[in-house]
Amino acid sequence: MRRNYPEKPDKVYFMGTCLADMLYAEAGLAGIRLMEREGVKVIYPRDQTCCGQPAFNSGFQEEALEVVLHLIHCFPKAYPIVVPSGSCGAMMVRHYPELFEGHPLEQKAIEFSSRIFELSEFLHHVLKISLKDQGVPVKVTWHTSCHAKRELGLGDEAKQLVKQLENVELKELEREDECCGFGGTFSVKQPMISGEMVLDKCSDVLKTGSDYLLSGDCGCLMNIQGSLEKQQSRVQSMHFASFLWERTRGS
Repeated sequence: MRRNYPEKPDKVYFMGTCLADMLYAEAGLAGIRLMEREGVKVIYPRDQTCCGQPAFNSGFQEEALEVVLHLIHCFPKAYPIVVPSGSCGAMMVRHYPELFEGHPLEQKAIEFSSRIFELSEFLHHVLKISLKDQGVPVKVTWHTSCHAKRELGLGDEAKQLVKQLENVELKELEREDECCGFGGTFSVKQPMISGEMVLDKCSDVLKTGSDYLLSGDCGCLMNIQGSLEKQQSRVQSMHFASFLWERTRGS
């Protein structure tokens, strides 16, 4: 646990992320629906864009700053900001203060970062949701996001949510904490190394005999699922929010 968590709020902002917006819309919608079912009003600013991480990681500080300045202005009120991604969440929590060091809006950026919550930590620690499984028996395994674990300091929040589902058997990976090789621009700059890393991850996934691979980061899911499909594996990958919503939507 990385902070003192607030009481359940009446309203939150939702930062959709680029990948959820363009490729995993069902994950973003599931996250919103899970919170709305708990009586929380979810506000989705239509003008929101990228968190700025690709530019920041590539050394384009000024360009990243321009992107982030726009994003901060999209979330003007003091509501919590929930993000369905450990990667984007880590950028916003850990690196915005660094990016704005010495800037006239440094304190505003620090305040903004303090309002960021990754989705699983918000559901588990703030909303304390209780889930009733409506699905058939399945086996799942869990891939931990490097950014969620190492930069946000998250633990097994998402797995604790999955473990509430009585018809779901969680099969632990032997090398759960190892990177899948995506790493955003890393997979582009170092494709051979990235390719070997994802093969190791897929081998670990296949050993579990799971029906589903779950994770909290769409980038990881995109990378691992692509490799699994190339191997003609039957394992399906899902963002944990999509999985939770599908298993409990009737409850």
